[in-house]
Amino acid sequence: MGSQEVLGQAARLASSGLLLQVLFRLITFVLNAFILRFLSKEIVGIVNVRLTLLYSTTVFLAREAFRRACLSGGTQRDWRQTLNLLWLTVPLGVFWSLFLGWIWLQLLEVPDPNVIPHYGTGVVVFALSVVVELLGEPFWVLAQAHMFVKLKVIAESLSVILKSVLTACLVLWLPHWGLHIFSLAQLFYTTVLVLCYVIYFTKLLGSPESTKQQTLPVSRMTDLLPNVMRSKAFVNWTEAKLTWSFFKQSFLKQILTEGERYVMTFLNVLNFGDQGVYDIVNNLGSLVARLIFQPIEESFYIFFAKVLERGKDATLQKQEDVAVAAVVLESLLKLALLAGLTITVFGFAYSQLALDIYGGTMLSSGSGPVLLRSYCLYVLLLAINGVTECFTFAAMSKEEVDRYNCTMLALSSSFLVLSYLLTRWCGSVGFILANCFNMAIRITQSFRFIHRYYRKSPYRPLAGLYLSPVLLGVFALSGGITGVSEVFLCCDQGWPARLAHVAVGTFCLGATLGTTFLTETKLIHFLRTQLGVSRLADKMT
Repeated sequence: MGSQEVLGQAARLASSGLLLQVLFRLITFVLNAFILRFLSKEIVGIVNVRLTLLYSTTVFLAREAFRRACLSGGTQRDWRQTLNLLWLTVPLGVFWSLFLGWIWLQLLEVPDPNVIPHYGTGVVVFALSVVVELLGEPFWVLAQAHMFVKLKVIAESLSVILKSVLTACLVLWLPHWGLHIFSLAQLFYTTVLVLCYVIYFTKLLGSPESTKQQTLPVSRMTDLLPNVMRSKAFVNWTEAKLTWSFFKQSFLKQILTEGERYVMTFLNVLNFGDQGVYDIVNNLGSLVARLIFQPIEESFYIFFAKVLERGKDATLQKQEDVAVAAVVLESLLKLALLAGLTITVFGFAYSQLALDIYGGTMLSSGSGPVLLRSYCLYVLLLAINGVTECFTFAAMSKEEVDRYNCTMLALSSSFLVLSYLLTRWCGSVGFILANCFNMAIRITQSFRFIHRYYRKSPYRPLAGLYLSPVLLGVFALSGGITGVSEVFLCCDQGWPARLAHVAVGTFCLGATLGTTFLTETKLIHFLRTQLGVSRLADKMT
């Protein structure tokens, strides 16, 4: 498969994922806004911070390294060994569920049962949901490796929507159930998610005439189960060693990704109510990152991993592939920078209005607006880091991944210390400031790798970070105008003034987008080309 064809598939995966995720996330957004008005800050803190941290930590430690290692393999692989390796995530998930569940029950502060009942049941069910989800891991990796465009997005989005609908119904009809509501909804979510993959592959493998079925390395469902081979090892030891390297890295990355929740959970720097407000703002602020940046990062990580040979110098690889990778990386960097700047500039003036609409005075008063404004700056760094790391992790050798782990170890330690100190100094905003600092360090590390990788080649993908002075001026002017508009029109002047504030922002956003189209012609050409390819491919399948 040529690099251009792989690029077309990656663009197709990203664009389809974007459109579907926007639709499904909007539905979930409305449902969550409804649910929020029936909950206390304390129960939001327990569910969204304490129990969700248990779930995310367990599932991350059990599968993240396996995903990266198994998606990095080339076409010359024995999928039976890869699938065997992936099934090891289940016993590993059982181990982490038992170990972390014991910590959550025995070592952490237990909430007052009179205020938040059924905490123990919540821990057990959230841990069980991890094991259920890991049963679908071989199906997920097989689908991603063969770029099944809509399966992942539809399965995850449908599961989230049904979970939100179930939660909304139970909160409305059986509010006295407390944490039982969210425990049942979480287990329901993982069950639906796994069933979506199982049903899809069952139908696909039952249709021999399907073109997709003919491209798969398996012909029946039993081929997806663990298989002991007489002539070969149970697993591919190269993939297993790479998995171990990624496991060490993923452990550190998890601390960086969820660091503020670990500090909240283990050091008790915020009460459950403040944790709830912070988490709501954090989820709202990261909505765009999940909708836009995550599908792009996941899709183009697969592209870079397929086009480039891991650990091999750029001058020693096929130059057509190296050139395509450089063009894609440059365009993705510019796209991430523009999206991040837009969110940062306009987010400052519209944070309070967004929180007031979403959660009422519980969010729009107090520290909520300051938190969301700070998060807008973090989104800019998050966007750039997602692109640079998806290239870096796809191109690094095993030895380079191990060296990077040492850097991540130091970064993880400094992040935890910095989070604690900044939170003591300036409250929950300190978490976001610490995240910004560590994200900037990670971006710097990736920049250094990319610069070294292309140093001896004629390509300079980091040039994607340079913007037209005219466009930068329009961004600055828009930020100033919307800031003045917020002072005079938002948010206690009534709805006519709010609508006028929105109209001002719409005009400034239109001017910014128009200037982008006129000044960033190379990026526009790239987007038109790749989106055109993805639409054509979608019609052909």
